[in-house]
Amino acid sequence: MRRRIDGGSSFERDYGYSRAVVQGGFVFVAGTTGYDYAAMTMPEEADAQAEACWRTIAGVLDQAGSSLEQVVRATYSITDRADAEAVLTVCGRVLREIRPAATLVVVAGLLRPEMKVEIEVTAALSPSA
Repeated sequence: MRRRIDGGSSFERDYGYSRAVVQGGFVFVAGTTGYDYAAMTMPEEADAQAEACWRTIAGVLDQAGSSLEQVVRATYSITDRADAEAVLTVCGRVLREIRPAATLVVVAGLLRPEMKVEIEVTAALSPSA
């Protein structure tokens, strides 16, 4: 059975994707940027964007019947190598005890120029879900 999770972003509807999909015992969370989707604003600094990414991801995982503690895979995309330390420090704080398999990539750019960070995760469903 497949279940879609809506994150509330107009991007999902406009661009034809789901914030997350629950299937086969896992939650697949789409690449998430630092937007506050209610206000459609984004902080300027990469570390603040990473914090916002994790807030969105945590909420979506909760909606799906999972949690940050269930994350098994994470991919971090950044647009500037100079932001790596700041972003990884945030990720390390959030995932210090969880320690999923993770990859950091430096990309030429994201969809919009203000986007400096995008985080994508896969999490197991909580046993009770």
